[in-house]
This record gives sequence, C-alpha cells and structure tokens, in this order.
Amino acid sequence: MDYQQTAKRVLELVGGRENIITAAHCATRLRLVLHDESKVDQAALEDLDGVSGAFSSSGQYQIIFGTGTVNKVFAAFAPLAGVKVDGEEPLDVKKAASQKLNPFARLARSLSNVFVPLIPAIVAAGLLMGLLGMIKAFGWVDGDSPIVQLLDMFSSSAFIILPILIGFSAAREFGANPYLGAVIGGIMTHPSLLNPWTLGNSDPEVMKFLGMNIELIGYQGTVFPVLLTVWVMAKIEQQVRKRTPETLDLLVTPFVTVLVTGFLALIVIGPIGTLLGKGISFVLVFFYEQFSVVAGLLFGGLYSTIVITGMHHSFHAIEAGLLADKSIGKNFLLPIWSMANVAQGGAGLAVYFLTKNVKLKALALPSAFSAFLGITEPVIYGVNLRLGKPFIGGAIGGAIGGGYVVLTQVAANAYGLTGIPMIAIVAPLGASNLINYLIGFAIAVVTAFISTVVLMRLDARKQKETDVAA
Repeated sequence: MDYQQTAKRVLELVGGRENIITAAHCATRLRLVLHDESKVDQAALEDLDGVSGAFSSSGQYQIIFGTGTVNKVFAAFAPLAGVKVDGEEPLDVKKAASQKLNPFARLARSLSNVFVPLIPAIVAAGLLMGLLGMIKAFGWVDGDSPIVQLLDMFSSSAFIILPILIGFSAAREFGANPYLGAVIGGIMTHPSLLNPWTLGNSDPEVMKFLGMNIELIGYQGTVFPVLLTVWVMAKIEQQVRKRTPETLDLLVTPFVTVLVTGFLALIVIGPIGTLLGKGISFVLVFFYEQFSVVAGLLFGGLYSTIVITGMHHSFHAIEAGLLADKSIGKNFLLPIWSMANVAQGGAGLAVYFLTKNVKLKALALPSAFSAFLGITEPVIYGVNLRLGKPFIGGAIGGAIGGGYVVLTQVAANAYGLTGIPMIAIVAPLGASNLINYLIGFAIAVVTAFISTVVLMRLDARKQKETDVAA
C-alpha cells in the first residue's frame, strides 16, 4: 500500500482539508471530526485499498484501517490535513467530537475516556490475584510465606488506590488539574479513614462537624464516589480560576479547590456516590441472579448493536464497580460481552466461506480473527453490517453464547479483555470457569457461523448482491 496516496485519497473523499475540524487515530481507526459529513463519499472510501469500513459514531467519522496500518496512514494524512502527529487523541478532538453528541452519548464517551487508560492496571491486578490463588490452592508455598504476603500486596494495591487512579484520569477528562484529582482520591483513601476492605465487624469512628455525624470510613476500592467528587472538583476549580487574578492563581485555585472539594467529598458526595454504586450493583446482581439465562440471551444478543452506538464504553465504570465491591468481587458482565464479540467473528468467518467476492473474502478472514482477539470494528463495519444478515447471525450467536456463560456463572477478575486474550482473566478463577468460558466461546462462534449461512442462503436477493455460492 502506498500510504501517501491512500492518505491523499482519503482527504479528497472526506471533503478536503477545509472540511476537517480535527483528526486523530486509535489502535485501528482514523478518527475525523468534520464540519459536514454529507460531503463524505462513503462508498468510495469503503472501496479504497486497505479500508475495512467507514462509519460515523460518537461525533466522529471513523475509517477502519487496522492495527499498525492506521499509524502509517495517519502519519501521511496529518500533514495533508494540517493536524499534529500525536499517538493519543488530542484534547481538541475530544472537545470537537463531544459538541456533536447528545448528553447520554457524551456521558458514555467521558466514562470511556476515564476508565480505558486504567485497563492495564486492572488486568495486572487480576492476573496477580490469579497467581496468588493458584499458589494457595496448590500449596506451592506456606500460607505465611513472604511470596504470598508480597503477592497479596501487589494484587490488591490497584483496587486500594483505585480512587487515586480514577481521580487522576477523571480530572484530566473533565478539564481539571489531574494531580488535584489524585489528591482528592488520596483524601478519600487516607489512612485515618477506616478501610472498608478491612472493615469486618468494626464500626467506623464518628466525627461531629457542624452538627453532623460524619463516619470516618474510606473509599478504597470504590468507583462512583470519587468519580462524582472529581466532576464537582472540576467545576469548582474552573469557577475559582475564573475569579482569581492570574498572579494569585497558583496559590489560591489549588488551595480553595482541594479545601472545598475535600469537605464535600467526606460529608456529601462520598456517601451519595456509595449509595449510587451499591444501587447499580444491586440491580445488576438481582437481574443476573433472577433472570439468569434470559439476561445472558438479552445482553449477548444486543451488545453488538450497543457497540454501534458507542454506548458500550460506559460499561467500564459499572464493571469496575462490580470488581471493587467486596461483596461481589468479580465481573460477570464481561464474559457476555466477549460472547457477542467472538460471535461477530464467527459470522465474518461464514462470509469468508460463502462469498466469491475477492475483496470481501480477503477482508472477512483477518477481520474475523481480529474479532476473536477482541477487536470487532473491522468485522462489524467492514463485513457484517454491510451485508446485514451476518450481523444478525452474529447477534444470534452472541445471545446463545451469552446465555451459556450466565448459566454456568462464568466470570472475570478484571475488565477490558475479550475473546482469546480474556482467557488470561478467566483462568485465575478456576479450571471450571475457564472450561465453561471456552465452551461458551465455541458455542457463540459455531452458532453465529451456522446462523449466518442459513440466513444468507435463505435470502436470494442478498445472494445475488454478494455473489454468495448457493
């Protein structure tokens, strides 16, 4: 592929340089915020060599090139479009894209931006917990061995300081000083506050302040309390900075922001956030336990449709809350999402065997494998949605696979990984958990494959349009 020519052609097909507000790229997609998306020649874009698909989502026009390729295309595209070459999505891209979103979509995008950077830390903690569990289960060393004590420290640290990590990431997303966000997280996990992870039957001390009884209990391992607090902190910081002379800004703004937010965190926002988090967890656990397989069928069948809207990014906050809640301590949602993802891969694999269209065949196989690795955009937008029936076949496979993993109570001890990589975060929870995950994986893929074959062969008109072998 000639990346320079591809970049030049992309620029022409999206309406030229004057139609581009900002541009960036992620792991697989070129992300453009455009003045007028009606100027885009989508059919020509999708037919361009190297392009797996193109679509508009979350206020951005996104063109799928795939891992590695997108970096090279963007490097050639950026100078032509007049944007900086940057590995991360610049702040101006986020702001420009957010302006085009409805409030709910904007919330989902913000939650995604907060929690996606934390995935490596959560995955590392999950794997360390798994290693610690294996050492204890097989008795490889004594229970009071230094290695057990050290691994216990290593594996729990990410959840103990989770409010600090969230505070930093959330402040950056909400337009506040990220280090002040980390300070707020530190206040909410201060050693003077009773750690809820070690609470047991102990009662926290109560402080009388302004006629109120304040329980001195910390927020280690929580999600929503610090998320809400840092959002409020960002508003406070912005208002204080607006009213403070520049010469005093460095002294006044951080002082007032931390002082006011700290009081609000422990007196008002923290308790409210705790109730919110427990409420969400209670509803999910109730639905999961009471509706069981039906919940798996519903969530697994609809997840790929939710992915198209971009709303799935907001689930990371909920998953983190499930993991952080000691009464739950596991992520029972992620296996369902994984079934939906690999099922789309199974549908794409069926297209590979059915179609005689050379370009579609060349796209379907690597896209399907990408879905098995947890990256579904190429197969969803490049193959399955284009043809329609494969997407439905993938939804059927996701539903059946989702029902199975719920029935067998498959869970993960982290979030962020699906497909084959997810084996790393389901295996630590036991052999039966891993076996049932792999069985669910196979059920989802095979069901999606068969459903796609049946649907495409029953649809005579689609057969003609796509040159499918009868």
